[in-house]
Amino acid sequence: MVLIFHERVGLDGRRISPFSWRIRYALAHKGLDPDVVPTRFADVARIRALSGQDLVPIIEDDGYVVHDSWSIACHLEDRYPDRPSLFGGAAGRGAARLINVWSDTVLGRAMRPQIYADFIRCIDPGDRAYFRRSRETQLGMTLEQYSADRDAALPAALAVCAPLERTLSEQQFVAGGAPAYVDYIIFSVFQWARIGSPRDVLADATTMNATREWRARMVAMHGGLGDRFAGYPIDTA
Repeated sequence: MVLIFHERVGLDGRRISPFSWRIRYALAHKGLDPDVVPTRFADVARIRALSGQDLVPIIEDDGYVVHDSWSIACHLEDRYPDRPSLFGGAAGRGAARLINVWSDTVLGRAMRPQIYADFIRCIDPGDRAYFRRSRETQLGMTLEQYSADRDAALPAALAVCAPLERTLSEQQFVAGGAPAYVDYIIFSVFQWARIGSPRDVLADATTMNATREWRARMVAMHGGLGDRFAGYPIDTA
């Protein structure tokens, strides 16, 4: 079996993509150990030639080329059914699809203003001009302007997490007694924030204790996978 994982990297080997973090955890969950190809934004020509589009993560799996984190997770589940399940069945996969959309469109969007002004410094210097140009075009303002009111915006960002906090106050993981892909989806956003900014959005949130404890458990999983690469420390108390 030849399994190759193309993964976004930044300064000092930081893993700066939340979507790649989902697949890192999914691969560990399945007990798969791929060859990793670190990929910068500047490597777009190689990625386009491989997959017909510009984004990572991508996996190559014995002739299959799969991009998009959700599609990759489904591929891993279907390709390796004898290994631990990411979804726990068809109903779990359907529910995970909702969490995937919520994480991308609500949680991730709420987190961006909290970290974007710092995130640019965690990207490889050769990629920063592209990142700044592309994101500022989308935002219609500079990264610094986008994050200027982040203190005032933090309560609203934490309010988005209120259902998560309530769930985790009653069970160890989003999936229940053990983690599954729904945990990896949501954790990837917190890990992305932690890798990309020294600002810990949960540090002073007294109403988010269960989420903070869950995040620490997720960092420690799979042999401390969340701490395997450069990043900022978080409160694990």
